[in-house]
Order: sequence, then structure tokens, then C-alpha cells
Amino acid sequence: MNKHHESTSPSDEQQITLRGPAELADALPYLMGFHPNDSVVMVALHGGRGRFGGRLRLGIPQSAREWPSVAEQLAECLIKGSERRGGRPDAIVVFLCQDPAEGETGTGTMERLRPLAQLLRTACGALDVPVLEALCVSGNRFWSYVCPDARCCPAEGNPMAMPGTSVMAAAATYAGIQVRGSLREMEARLAPLTGTTGAAQQRALDAAGAALVPMLLEEDSRKEVGETTLKLARRLMRRLVRAPAAGPSLADLNDDRLITHEEAAELILGLQDRETRDRAAEWMEGPEAETALRLWRALARRCVAPYQEHAAAPLTLAGWVSWSTGDEPAARVALGLALRVDPHYTFAQLLHEACNQGLDPETLRRCLRGERGTRTVRRGRRAERVAGARSVRVQPAGRARMRTASVRPGTTGRRRAGRPGVQGRRGSRTGHH
Repeated sequence: MNKHHESTSPSDEQQITLRGPAELADALPYLMGFHPNDSVVMVALHGGRGRFGGRLRLGIPQSAREWPSVAEQLAECLIKGSERRGGRPDAIVVFLCQDPAEGETGTGTMERLRPLAQLLRTACGALDVPVLEALCVSGNRFWSYVCPDARCCPAEGNPMAMPGTSVMAAAATYAGIQVRGSLREMEARLAPLTGTTGAAQQRALDAAGAALVPMLLEEDSRKEVGETTLKLARRLMRRLVRAPAAGPSLADLNDDRLITHEEAAELILGLQDRETRDRAAEWMEGPEAETALRLWRALARRCVAPYQEHAAAPLTLAGWVSWSTGDEPAARVALGLALRVDPHYTFAQLLHEACNQGLDPETLRRCLRGERGTRTVRRGRRAERVAGARSVRVQPAGRARMRTASVRPGTTGRRRAGRPGVQGRRGSRTGHH
């Protein structure tokens, strides 16, 4: 049994010493912010006393044929990600969390997952980082794949500590850290609607797709769809803000009632455009962030079959806003779901990796603020040009001729009189477009 692990979690001002598999298993929900179901969790350790560093989570692949490649990818992602942050891990802790299948015992689950644990240990070792501890958590018990001592790690496993009784639980309570429940419960808030409501939403998505997809394929109409999408999103956010507050159990249900199937369908289709989605990502801080997050979650729930892949955009936006506002557990869940529905969604890939590496979202926030500022300046300049062109167009012809003559004295009066009018018409068209 490994006897000494130290963490600076849950706060940088307080050090907590975790001794042995039991305390490590108990600390897992506090490290992640939720109880991970059906998950591989890997946590980097730094220094001689094992300070917790980067961590990542992935759903356990159902097919054992995928385990070798997944193990290699996870090891490489965690180790190289830590190196990019400036600190190569000195060791890694692995958790395999899965409840027993029907007719299976916790011990059976542990044995079934043993090859995956070994593949993860081998993959990390191949990159010269040892796995200090590998635990299986199943059926409210835990097992160590590393400790050979049956006196402390018996074959039947050890029971998990009672909730709220451990040193980690006490420190987390003192620091104001809460465990939100299970991963399954958090994912349920983002799951597609079903039943008659889901069928009605599908019909609305069918109709919106027929109308909007051809427009999204043309550059001019695509920009028009983008502006309409953002205006609708802002209108719905104002509607959500005005709604009376509700308890957690009713909040999502109330939000769903405030958004019609047609409005949701129009927004979902509009957000498939990358430029529109990126502009929506600017609602990431301040008072509008919480309302935007409610909207993105509601839209994710409206991505019913066969439109599940369309959920990648609202799920990624939900993950981004959660990360930007400091809610890393919710961000990891939303981004993980986005990659589940579309593994190649680049924005979700980048955010998921950055969040798992513990990077500061302020870099991206600054970038988005800069984009918004640049766009505001451009709008102001266009407005000035349009206003200037209109002012020339409404001037008396005599004044226009006199000013033009002072610049180009050799030009005839008739040509001088006609020229400002042409410029005015051009300016007006540009401003309208």
C-alpha cells in the first residue's frame, strides 16, 4: 500500500495529506467535482510528496478492443499536456469507476477491468512516468490493482468511507467545495428530450433545416442567418432573465417551457455556422454568462434524434461558459458530451484539453473581447461612412459644385454636379447591406 500522497486541493492555502488507497478513493469526487460513473480518471502527481496536477476523464470504452489505443492516447495526453504547462508528472494515479452490470458483482467488475488498468500502467511506463496507484471503484467498494497486501487490500475490496466523514470531505466543506452528485445526473441535464415533446422538436428541426440549410451554403445569406440567429438568442436570453427563479429541480423544466420548438430549431441550425457560434461564445462573463449558459443547455436538450450531432455547438458553448466562469466540473461534462456526439469537433477538442490541463481561460476571453471590440469599431466606421455619404447627397447642388471646383478646377460644372450624387447612392447601398 502506498502510504503518502499530498495535495494542495481543495485550496492553495491548505495542504491535505492523503494516506493510502482508501483516502485516495474518497478524494476522487472532490478532485473532479462529481462522482464519475463509467469513467477512466487519471491524475498527475508532481514532486516528491505527490502534489495533484492535471487530470482527465474519459468514458470507459465498451469494447475491450479499443482499450490499448485509448490507454496510449490518455497517457500521452496527460503527460504531454503537463509538460506544456511546464511540469512533467513524477507519477500518475489511475481510477476506474464503473458500477457492476446486471448479474455482476463488484469483484467481477474489478476483474473485468483489470486488463485496462494494466494497459494504462504500461502506457504511462512507456513514457517514463510510473503509475503510483490504480484503483477500481465499483458498487460502493474499492480495490487496488497495485497493492499486493491482502491485509489492507483484500480480494473482496474495501467499503468506501461514509460520505462527509473523511479528511478530504472536511477540508472541502471548509473551502466551500461541493460534490454535485453523479456524472450521470449531470449529463441528464443535457440529454435530448424524448416522448411527444421530442417528436414535436424533431418536426420543427426538419422544417428549420429545409429553410435554413440552403441559406447557410451561400455567403451573403449565411451572414444574414447569422445576424438573425444572434438577435433571436439575445431575445431569448432576455426572456429567461425575466422568468422568476426556480429551484434546481424545476429550473431546466421552466427554461424549456420558455422556448418554443421553432425558436430552438432556428437557433440550433444557426449555431452550426462557425462564425455565428464564435460570436455567441463572447457571452462568457458578467451578468449575461449565466443566462447564456441556461440557453445553451436548453438548446442541447432540443437536439433530439436524428439531430444529436447538432448538439456539439450548444454543448461546447455550455462547456466554454462553465469553464470561463470557474465551473470546471460542469465544463468537463459538457465538453465530454460534445466530443461524444462529434469526436472531431475542433472547438470542443481544444477547450476540453485546455480545461483538463488546468489552463487559464483568460487568454481566450481576451481574444474574444478583442474580436468584439474590432467588430464594434468596424460598425462605427461603416456608420460614419454612411452618414457622411448621406450628408453629401442631401447638400444643395450649388454647394457641392463649389467644393468640387476648389479641388479640380479643370472639371466642367455638369460633371462636378453629378459626382456627389453617385457617391451618396453608393454609401447608402453599402450601409443597407
